[in-house]
Amino acid sequence: MKSIEVLASVTDFLSRPARLFIGGAWQEAASGRSFAVENPATENPLAEVAQGAAADVDAAVAAARAAFEGPWRQVSPARRGQLLLALADLLEQHVEELAQLITLENGKPIANARGEAASAVNILRYFAGWPTKIEGSTLPVSPASGVPMLNYTLREPVGVCALIVPWNFPLTMCVWKLGPVLATGCTAVLKPAEQTPLVAVRLVQLIEAAGFPPGVVNLITGLGAETGAPLAQHADVDKIAFTGSTQVGRLIAQAATGNMKKVSLELGGKSPNIILPDADIVRAAKGAADGIFYNQGQVCTAGSRLYVHASVLDQVLEELQRHAAAHVLGPGLDPSSSMGPLVSARQLETVSGYLQRGLEQGAELICGGARPEHLQRGHFIEPSVFYDRAERACVAREEIFGPVLTVMSWSDIDELVLRANDSPYGLAAGLWTRDLRSAHRVAAQLKAGSVWINCWNVVDPASPFGGYKQSGWGREMGKNVIDAYTETKSVFVDLG
Repeated sequence: MKSIEVLASVTDFLSRPARLFIGGAWQEAASGRSFAVENPATENPLAEVAQGAAADVDAAVAAARAAFEGPWRQVSPARRGQLLLALADLLEQHVEELAQLITLENGKPIANARGEAASAVNILRYFAGWPTKIEGSTLPVSPASGVPMLNYTLREPVGVCALIVPWNFPLTMCVWKLGPVLATGCTAVLKPAEQTPLVAVRLVQLIEAAGFPPGVVNLITGLGAETGAPLAQHADVDKIAFTGSTQVGRLIAQAATGNMKKVSLELGGKSPNIILPDADIVRAAKGAADGIFYNQGQVCTAGSRLYVHASVLDQVLEELQRHAAAHVLGPGLDPSSSMGPLVSARQLETVSGYLQRGLEQGAELICGGARPEHLQRGHFIEPSVFYDRAERACVAREEIFGPVLTVMSWSDIDELVLRANDSPYGLAAGLWTRDLRSAHRVAAQLKAGSVWINCWNVVDPASPFGGYKQSGWGREMGKNVIDAYTETKSVFVDLG
């Protein structure tokens, strides 16, 4: 099938150098440097983007501080909600444009990119309801002096927030963080991944058009070491929110100790997906396949460890092969493609290395494991399934961030729970069964921030999201994230 036609607005956007946005002004990096963004399906350059560095970070943080202490503080909660709704409306009007930018720089199929853009609209509308509902309380204190006291609490914005987002969901990850920042009255310096900065640039253009005051949202594009590191270390940043690898998350946490800034981290995962013998096997196998192959496996919650009861193992493996074979690999703008490329040559090298090491360490390759022969360009890899009898290969233990599933069998449910929890990660887990008692029993024992029963990867802006163990600190979304961007102040008044 022929690829969809790229919108004229997208072509025009890509023809113009993408700049930094600091204090309400679009500008070149202080150094004058830029870098190219690549289309992972063709390996061709898409656009030139300003390459920020420490001086630009300083300017962006200063602009965010000035806005936080100045005009943004005077904006009423109701007005903040109106601005968020206006931004959501603008995103909705530009869904196709945003989706095409996501596909061009990330590689995912256009249908998935449209879903991501639509999700961003819903997230913003959810957070638009919060500004008028952030409240304190009065407390019945009993001071030892016996003097009557009025005690009440205030919920205040934490301040200047550094937001560092990944490349796998380049638009929704921005609004996951910007939504609560803007709802609570904080200001932001947004740093998108260097692989996928373009949709963030377009988002910030729409933020400007929505009428947010200058300096409330600032954008710094650039490389992690040159922009992300100085942003995380900056003494005038009050909070940092990061989504990415556990390895980088550790560095972020260390950098935050300088001024003891608040930190929230959404990190890696190696999520167990469990099939009980009484499950609807056809449905469970499809859910397992979707749980690992969606977004080319580049999902922090990917169900990359599949535990299948021995009695249904052969049937599940057969179904998994069928689902893997049904995927059509190709450029994301081709509507017939159900799986796009990995985001970069580096990611392809990483995934290919895991495939090779998995074989060397004794895992049995059921299907996939190679680059598709019919695609001469682009960072493509076949959807792959291993069976690991010993559960010791790297593909069964380490996060791959690619379309690679490792299957293990089990027979004793108590032992199974121990195996499922035997991981440094604890982001998500899943369970497929018709037995309500087993579902709740196992879900209660799984050490994971999200547990999905007879489904996978279900998220909602009203529901908290985050991980146990090395999968992160804190929660995003829902009421929990409002707490993460506010401080509680206790006020005592002597009534004597």
